[in-house]
Amino acid sequence: MLSAADLAIAAARSHAAMATLEQELNAADAKLGDGDTGGMLARVIERLAAVEAKAGDDLGKAFGAYAQAATAATGSSLGTLFATALLVFGRATKGTTELAPSDLGRLLGDARDAMLKRGQSELGDKTVIDAIDAVARATAGINDWAALSAAAGRGARAVLAEFNDRPCKIGRARMFGDKSRGLDDPGMLAFVRLTDAVSAA
Repeated sequence: MLSAADLAIAAARSHAAMATLEQELNAADAKLGDGDTGGMLARVIERLAAVEAKAGDDLGKAFGAYAQAATAATGSSLGTLFATALLVFGRATKGTTELAPSDLGRLLGDARDAMLKRGQSELGDKTVIDAIDAVARATAGINDWAALSAAAGRGARAVLAEFNDRPCKIGRARMFGDKSRGLDDPGMLAFVRLTDAVSAA
């Protein structure tokens, strides 16, 4: 079962990963945008890592606190989408202190749908939401955290490779058209790298 304390561990792992990931994401974004995705995400995760959460805390309130922290850290579209996903998790877990692994895929699917609506995008646009969709499908119904972590990592890496040679269809990157083929979407890359960091034993 996942508790608020596990969320704090995940935030800490993500924060540690950003020490090297920030520059990788900035470099990826420089090919398709402003080159600031890494810096923006580093600010968001620094705020998330500062949120206090411990075992026994209401999960809904913990996710809500993380959503508020993400919103306060940045007004970027990627930050807004992450906050949207965290709010979905917060509403779904309100009044509970633990989350079963078998529920994660479903909640990721709900977060995906909310993010698509908020971002006015579609699956296949080559965004972070495509990666979230892949992990939601890969983890559906799995009731063991070790197996779920492995499936999440495989699903995330597979979708990154699958979309690498596709064009970006939304956001500033869409202006590059076919020139965006062979380049990773920075948001998708961030999600995949952080999935690996969080699921590391």
